[in-house]
Amino acid sequence: MFAELFTLSSLFTLGALILLQAVLGFDNLLYIAIESNKVGDPVAAKKVRQWGIGIAVALRIVLLFVIVSLFGVLAEPLFDFSNSVISGEFTLQALVTILGGAFIIYTAIKEIHHLLQVDHIEHSEGSGARSVAKAIALIVAMNLVFSFDSILSAMAIANVETANILNAAGGVIQTFAGTAETCEQALISDPVAGAVSCEPVKTYQVPLMVIAIVASGIAMILLADRVTNFLKKNRMYQVLGLFILFLVGVLLVTEGAHLAHLKLFGYQLDAMSKSSFYLVVGVLVVTDIISNRYQKRLWAQKQAEILGANPEIAGVAAVDEFRGKGAGH
Repeated sequence: MFAELFTLSSLFTLGALILLQAVLGFDNLLYIAIESNKVGDPVAAKKVRQWGIGIAVALRIVLLFVIVSLFGVLAEPLFDFSNSVISGEFTLQALVTILGGAFIIYTAIKEIHHLLQVDHIEHSEGSGARSVAKAIALIVAMNLVFSFDSILSAMAIANVETANILNAAGGVIQTFAGTAETCEQALISDPVAGAVSCEPVKTYQVPLMVIAIVASGIAMILLADRVTNFLKKNRMYQVLGLFILFLVGVLLVTEGAHLAHLKLFGYQLDAMSKSSFYLVVGVLVVTDIISNRYQKRLWAQKQAEILGANPEIAGVAAVDEFRGKGAGH
């Protein structure tokens, strides 16, 4: 079993899984940094990040085994309804995805509203109003929401097609390491006693997924402090992080709607593609960086006009004069 983990194909799959966990874990890391900032004591905040990530990783591994074992149940229709406004056929997978996405959207909107309401930004975080236990619980809950989608994506990568060789009674004689088509061709050339058909089956490389989850957890623990400190020093990027979380919620809600074949006023709701999501996030990041640099230039100009010796000088001339005075000192 362990020898199979070190084949070229398995190592390639493991690399893809780790990359997937890193990409999908970035928004999770943003939430962890934002949530831990609400705990007053820096030592307690660090404890929140470490325990929150550690517990979440352990539960994510448990969730992995549950989803792999019950994957067929997740895809089974639970209920459906139809009226003139909305119609759909809901599975457990669709419900979890939609509700998880809605929870992320609500969290992002609530945090953005909080930032707009506080009177003193420097006291908007770290006031100690949130307990360590509550912060850890919220981080674990949000991590599980992110985990559901990331595990399903990982299962799409780390699967191996096999086929069960069946007898006339439908019993499994043995398992063939290949697709049902290649299994049937093999039976023609080399018949197995009692075999009548090949049934396609998918098995999942669970050990590889566990390694990827543990690796992503270790990476989050190592990076959590740096991301938290960066957001404290550059508060303008916290808003960017919350909008990215909002987009993640939209992505999950549309994906769940697609799984449920949801229709609104007769129009099918399609899932937001991953490429569209990354394009929007990229545009947001570039826009935010350019906007912040431009804002800093405006502040420098305003400061130069206020502190400049000549009140009649403004704009570029004032900035140049102000910088010249600073260089002279």
